Amino acid sequence: MIEIPVLAAFVAFCRIGSCFMLMPGLSSVRVPMNIRLFVAAAVTFALLAHLWDRIIPVVDRRPAILVPLIASEILIGALIGLMARFYVLALQFIGAAIAMLSGFGGTPGPGIEEQDPQAPLAAIISLSALLLLFIFDFHHQIVFALVQSYDFAPVRGIFDMQGALTDLTDTLSEAFMVVLRLGSPFIAYAILVNLATGFVNKLAPQIPVYFISMPFVIAGALILAYFSIGTMISLFADGFYAVTIGR
Repeated sequence: MIEIPVLAAFVAFCRIGSCFMLMPGLSSVRVPMNIRLFVAAAVTFALLAHLWDRIIPVVDRRPAILVPLIASEILIGALIGLMARFYVLALQFIGAAIAMLSGFGGTPGPGIEEQDPQAPLAAIISLSALLLLFIFDFHHQIVFALVQSYDFAPVRGIFDMQGALTDLTDTLSEAFMVVLRLGSPFIAYAILVNLATGFVNKLAPQIPVYFISMPFVIAGALILAYFSIGTMISLFADGFYAVTIGR
């Protein structure tokens, strides 16, 4: 019957579409909604031929079976998309911390990827890392992870909530450990500079050392960013697969 193939395509679209709805880059507000829908539908039809034998035996028209199946597929796809998104959000966090420690966090500007305001330095770091991930075909890795997910989480209408929470917790922990190591030069720089400024201010309390030192702090942070931002973004891209897809 024609209803079963249509339901099978819709079940595949639930997992793939929910992943694309949350994955970094395509989930940005700068990407129109119809573009996201068309991309998810195109990838679904492209992969449906490879996933047909895994989906069609489980699909049933009865609501008692179909509704839990759809809910489980949406949650599995959202889990894959969230794991990738958390990794990018960790970089946005350390980018905002770097901007604040460098003296650039005072006046946030309009965000590039999202509508939330961001400091210019943080926006440059997050956008550059996202572009580098797309250049290195990380979206292909996510599609590959979606195909592989049918081996580890087959279509059966059961979502392992405990395992999903464990994966998200481990992803958050490893992602923030990665970005803390990447931002450690700026953290050490801010600690040393502010400590030195405090000592000078104690030695000469009549002089507003904090306001005088601010241009020098910003200049030093810019020099540090010039020499380290390329390596930082490259190491961030190298750790994407191990932290998210390779789990």
